[in-house]
Amino acid sequence: MCAYRVLVVDDSAFMRKIITDLIVRDESFNIVGTAANGKEAVEKVKELQPDLVTMDVEMPEMNGLEALPLIMAAHPLPVIMLSGINEQGMKETIMALEAGAFDFIRKPSIAHAQDIEQVSKALLEQMHTAMQAVRSRLERKEANERKAALEQAKKTPQQKPPGQAVTEKRSGSQASTDKPSVVPLAPSPAVSAQPKRDVGKSAPAVAKQETKRQQSGTSVTAGRIEQQPAAQPSNKSVQAPTVQKKEDLSKGLGRTPGQLNSTTTAAGKSLHGKDKAGLAKPEPHKTVISSATRTPAAATPPVAAPTVPAAPKGLSLKKGVHTSNFRKLVAVGCSTGGPRALKTLLERIPGDFPAPIVIVQHMPPNFTRSLAQRLNTLSPLRVVEAEQGMTLETGTAYIAPGGYQLRIVPGAGGKYTVSLKTEEARNGHRPSVDTMFESLLSLTSLERHLVLLTGMGSDGAKMMKKLYDAGVQSTFAENEETCVVYGMPRSAVELKCVRHLLPMQEIAPKLVQVVK
Repeated sequence: MCAYRVLVVDDSAFMRKIITDLIVRDESFNIVGTAANGKEAVEKVKELQPDLVTMDVEMPEMNGLEALPLIMAAHPLPVIMLSGINEQGMKETIMALEAGAFDFIRKPSIAHAQDIEQVSKALLEQMHTAMQAVRSRLERKEANERKAALEQAKKTPQQKPPGQAVTEKRSGSQASTDKPSVVPLAPSPAVSAQPKRDVGKSAPAVAKQETKRQQSGTSVTAGRIEQQPAAQPSNKSVQAPTVQKKEDLSKGLGRTPGQLNSTTTAAGKSLHGKDKAGLAKPEPHKTVISSATRTPAAATPPVAAPTVPAAPKGLSLKKGVHTSNFRKLVAVGCSTGGPRALKTLLERIPGDFPAPIVIVQHMPPNFTRSLAQRLNTLSPLRVVEAEQGMTLETGTAYIAPGGYQLRIVPGAGGKYTVSLKTEEARNGHRPSVDTMFESLLSLTSLERHLVLLTGMGSDGAKMMKKLYDAGVQSTFAENEETCVVYGMPRSAVELKCVRHLLPMQEIAPKLVQVVK
């Protein structure tokens, strides 16, 4: 049996033992080493070349947040962060997710055996999902390489047998004595590479179409994939040099685990022979994911319902028009990889956006508050954790609090407010995207815009389909190329209810264009 190699990093020897014991319960994983701090972890990753790392956030000498970019630069691989529940630990966990960590779990409470079991289940599920995402990425890369090689072979003229070449050369020499020399024109590569449906189009038109197809995202309309133009270069908010610099850095150093390069990581060298480890193979592209979900909220005891303070602080500090009179609303759902995706999305939406944005990110209580605070420092929008009874306003993004189901309900004077309830988990999640989307069904006076980003499972897809069938045509999903886990968006695509299937960096510009 060939198991995945895991490095466990924690400054507590006792916690290293606990995490190691939890992992080795699953024969698909093997502990190849441990480290007591971030500096040691960087060295062990280079030495041992593991397939996956679990790493504590708070450690002496070098913490997990500081070690993460060094690890990703030297040996890109999935890193699952273990976070404490203190405020500093939660803030650093959110920043680690932005920097490329695959996901995180809360550290188990040693005093409660049930909590240890819940953390064990969540950790092993995340580890399986991480390795499946790596395998899917590598398989897709190999498929693209084979396709490119095949297309190149079609474009390259085949060499003819030596005898035939000599005959043609002699014929050409004889012909040159009778008429001017003419060089035969090879078929246009752009034309020769096209499917039969392009026959009849001019070579320039076909080449232009091929270039557009390669450089743009896609849309799915009425079950048919159509070409979706890329964001216009004139959009200054998208093309700002500082944003581009961050993206280039993330591509080179902080690459997401789902984008591992098989030529630079030892994990990629051994993944193809690891089906014997008992892991499910990546699901075919036509299969709807319906059960691969995690339940972080269930691992945390219910907390008191948030209430609206008499005078909410910080809601009017940012520039922009904030009014409760609006006729458009954006609803976003995401899970694994979501914090990084939300950062990309909200950084590119202007502060005067004429609609509120309601977001469900699968995350435990308290962590959602840290996420909102972090995003508020990065986005032109106001970003807050939603509270019971809060009135929605334009230019503001509302993060559903962990441990609660969030709904949007009509309020007095034509306004819309937040409703939070501690009801059962749905699709294994609380908050659930399906619950939030479902609350929009009756709000027919609003122009509703739906977005599904990276995440495992299928939460949100079912209700996006129901809203689509009810007439909501503005539906977006992140494409497979940029998803950390292509689960939730794929489920919606397979239900044929996605109009705009785009890479993460193109969703915000297109959303702004559609809403405005």
